[in-house]
Amino acid sequence: MAAEAPATGEEFRDDVRKRLPREVLAPFTRIDPVRSTAAVVQTFAMIAVVVAFAVWFWSWWAALIAIVLLGPLAHALFILSHDAAHYRLYETRWLNDLVGRVCATLPGLSMFTYRVTHRLHHNNLYGPEDPDIALHGGYPRGKAYLVRKLAKDLAGLTAWKTYAYFFGAPTANADTHKAANPLGDTSPRLREAALRDRWVVLGFHVVAPVGAFAVGWGWYYIVLWVVPLLTVTQVILRLRAICEHGALTDFSSPLTAARTNLPNWWQRYFLFPHHVNYHIEHHLYPAVPHYYLPRLHAALLAHGILGGAEIRRLDETFPRIFADRVARAAG
Repeated sequence: MAAEAPATGEEFRDDVRKRLPREVLAPFTRIDPVRSTAAVVQTFAMIAVVVAFAVWFWSWWAALIAIVLLGPLAHALFILSHDAAHYRLYETRWLNDLVGRVCATLPGLSMFTYRVTHRLHHNNLYGPEDPDIALHGGYPRGKAYLVRKLAKDLAGLTAWKTYAYFFGAPTANADTHKAANPLGDTSPRLREAALRDRWVVLGFHVVAPVGAFAVGWGWYYIVLWVVPLLTVTQVILRLRAICEHGALTDFSSPLTAARTNLPNWWQRYFLFPHHVNYHIEHHLYPAVPHYYLPRLHAALLAHGILGGAEIRRLDETFPRIFADRVARAAG
């Protein structure tokens, strides 16, 4: 059964200068419900294991380990909701949106609202309507600047800005300082769904702590879920976004306006779950589910489409995004 096509005002456009042959691309756009389900189950299972560990050994050190490990897992839920926002988890639309909303609601995001804002990012990459430039634009700005930003994230001082973005608040473009309206390029149906979804997410995060305290799990909930969300996850969201789009100089094509990072295993856990590191490939073909991105990367290389693309090991990316502004421009 073919997946339901997004309506006008809800679609994500491909952005390619050279195209893979249709017969090569077609297998990568097919949704595999088994692989999607496996990714969801794996992520929730890992969360359950870390929480069980922390509760069993309940102490300051167990809680600290759990906070460090659960921050990336909350981020992994967000990446799954990102696939759902692209209609890439399940062919059946109601199931895709239900699972995506669950994965988004738990870390406090509105998946339908994110679908709206993320369309602007994809369809207007580095243009005046791209709402993400406020987060990753203008780098490198010097090591001290980025370290201060990450320290504020880790202290929980910037979480309100993150959630304002994911709830559709306009963000200031780092270059033009003009507000991009996240609801300005969307269908009425999606706009209404985003408004409803925000109330569901807010309602959940009012009821959840009340319920947790009512059954005696309140402090577990605060320490093992709320604290990682407001601290570690905030660091990850900023750092990943800058690794994907920061410290670039050519915005004329997704090949150079995005970056594919090649991490090792622990960098993948902390920053790039579910193959989200293949970011150029995702911008070229957003209809490809996350589990096919490594094969898409190989196919693009084989067809010569990634020539000159911004593809780097993560240990090459870090010096670029933390570099001094003047030194980077000279290099």
